[in-house]
Amino acid sequence: MKKLVYLFVSLLFSLSVFSQKKANNISVKLIADGAITIDGKLDEDAWKSADSGNQFWQFFPSDSTRSTNPTEFRLLYDEHTIYIGIRAEVKSDNYVVSSLRRDFGGAANDNVTLMFDTFNDGTTAFLFGMTPYGVQREVFVSGGGSDFNTSWDQKWQLQSTKFDDHYILEAAIPFSSIKFHEGATSWRVQCYRWDMQTNEQSAWSRVPQNQLLSSLAFMGNMQFEKPLGKSRKPIAIIPYVNALTSRNFASDSNDSKLSFGGDAKLSIGNSMNLDITVNPDFSNVEVDENFTNLTRFEVFIPEKRQFFIDNNDLFGGYGDAYGSANPFFSRRIGLASDAMGNLIENRILGGVRLSGKVLRQIWCRLS
Repeated sequence: MKKLVYLFVSLLFSLSVFSQKKANNISVKLIADGAITIDGKLDEDAWKSADSGNQFWQFFPSDSTRSTNPTEFRLLYDEHTIYIGIRAEVKSDNYVVSSLRRDFGGAANDNVTLMFDTFNDGTTAFLFGMTPYGVQREVFVSGGGSDFNTSWDQKWQLQSTKFDDHYILEAAIPFSSIKFHEGATSWRVQCYRWDMQTNEQSAWSRVPQNQLLSSLAFMGNMQFEKPLGKSRKPIAIIPYVNALTSRNFASDSNDSKLSFGGDAKLSIGNSMNLDITVNPDFSNVEVDENFTNLTRFEVFIPEKRQFFIDNNDLFGGYGDAYGSANPFFSRRIGLASDAMGNLIENRILGGVRLSGKVLRQIWCRLS
């Protein structure tokens, strides 16, 4: 038993030492508001003086060599926005993009992705992906990098420029679109790339091949020139109006129904979020796929309603990366069963939800 404990501790120590030795650092310079124009050119003086992250390591097909096509990214920020500049070299202009739809699948497209672990806890991160054609995706990452929620939607800008031997990506992400601690001086960051021309996956911070490319255990550090202030996120209000009319020709009667309501989001500090909903329709959402269930088993539809999206990892999985235990399934809210056992809408007048992270987590590292 002692030998097994010793082996386990040694393995953890080796993994920690590996990640610490390979940790990268990038400095993020503070610039004046309006110094960057999002046009996909990176021709401003601020980009020329910005620190860069390069020398990417392959993740596939090998994790012990550098990537074939070089990739370089730079970061800047002002009072309201963090800016991303990327140059990705290619062998030809035959870019592989299977979809121009937002929230594209990363495994089937040429793309570069950045993940920001703003709370430095290694459990959650905000992911922003970009293709050479300027297609965007944003994902809320939880479970240490194993769970992707593409229903998380935010507003940010992206412009791309394609050339014969490289492409440029320039993005602006408002601080109001992400959560972080006020006064933070550093975040953890990872930048990885899917290169379909060489069939390679590569990352700035080296990731062992027996881990997930999106693992939050293997990330670099970004150091801000000055501490961050408040995110100053405004109130977001999403109203809706629903009108329904029907006619029964057998009884020669009409039936009309008009309903209205809405959702609101309000930031409480930089790390808490207050969600309010009035007269919602919690039985369904328009982005759900229609299906016919002919079995006796219940079908679990992924949560896509914005009221439940933010911080949904706090109630799911009990830390189980494989999802075999789900202590709270929010899609049951708004549903009921009639006398025949059929699912029907359970009318809800309103709801309030406060979620987020209150205390800083303390990380101990071996050095």
